[in-house]
Amino acid sequence: MIEFLKQMPKAELHLHIEGSLEPELMFRLAKRNHIPLPFDSEEQIREAYRFSDLQSFLNIYYQSACVLQTEEDFYDMTRAYIEHCRLQNIIHTEIFFDPQTHMDRGIDFGTVVRGIHQALDEGRHKYNISSHLILCFLRHLGPGLAMKTLDQALTYKDKIIGVGLDSSELGFPPDQFKEVFKKAMDNGFLTVAHAGEEGPPEYIRQALDVLKVKRIDHGVRCIEDPKLMHRLVEEEIPLTVCPLSNVKLKVFHQMRDHNILSLLEKGLKVTVNSDDPAYFGGYLNENLMALHEELGMNRDQAVRLAKNSFNACFLEPEEKRTAVLSLETYVKKSE
Repeated sequence: MIEFLKQMPKAELHLHIEGSLEPELMFRLAKRNHIPLPFDSEEQIREAYRFSDLQSFLNIYYQSACVLQTEEDFYDMTRAYIEHCRLQNIIHTEIFFDPQTHMDRGIDFGTVVRGIHQALDEGRHKYNISSHLILCFLRHLGPGLAMKTLDQALTYKDKIIGVGLDSSELGFPPDQFKEVFKKAMDNGFLTVAHAGEEGPPEYIRQALDVLKVKRIDHGVRCIEDPKLMHRLVEEEIPLTVCPLSNVKLKVFHQMRDHNILSLLEKGLKVTVNSDDPAYFGGYLNENLMALHEELGMNRDQAVRLAKNSFNACFLEPEEKRTAVLSLETYVKKSE
């Protein structure tokens, strides 16, 4: 089963590229850019990755991003993630990036986008890994700054397919960003949003009704609202769930408590993703293996989750069919 999961074709739809910055690369970039770090070793960094909640993670996440200064830095970070995709048979990925994290430090928007896009483009041509880039607004910085960030993104519409909403969820409901998302949609961007991770089910409903999102990122608290659950099933709204992240950030006390397979069996279009893998102990395959080893996920469930990942992605219909066919061919050969 483990080998089956490793080799199974899959897509990843919830990956913060800054959250893929491994300690080894963090130290290398810090040295290259003469940036002091509050850590003496890679081991010390990993020891610091003991989070009590979302905010404790975000504090170190934003601090670590300071090593990213140049196009080359963003390229190197993204290139390292694409290599993980190659090794884990992720054939399509849709990654988030947080430009406000870098613009606040004086880094030009274009520097960020060009560096990331170069690595994605290389992955497409070298490894046949397709990809899309999604800009996320930091909700704790408010809708005003989000609107200014969107204005800068318009120059790079050829490189960015959509916008999302991330960072601290509690106290920052989606409806605060109504005008930002409306302008984004008016300019052709697709929309997604983090909701129902730490925030209540009502945040999921707001993301759907006010922001008109195509997917909900996380969304695991939907299970608290039967009417919302029914709607998610009826409208086939995908949830990009991140199991290891949820456990690391105490959304669930332990993996055995996670509700992803329950949501799957209730008919929701759930997918498996790694969120911020450098911080949460694993990439996509490690998340799948944890579901198998600790929740008893079987082969059929794994295949349904992978198929959901292709059906929920932003590829064109024919590209989706090709991806699903690659999965079905793999399953048939593995029988």
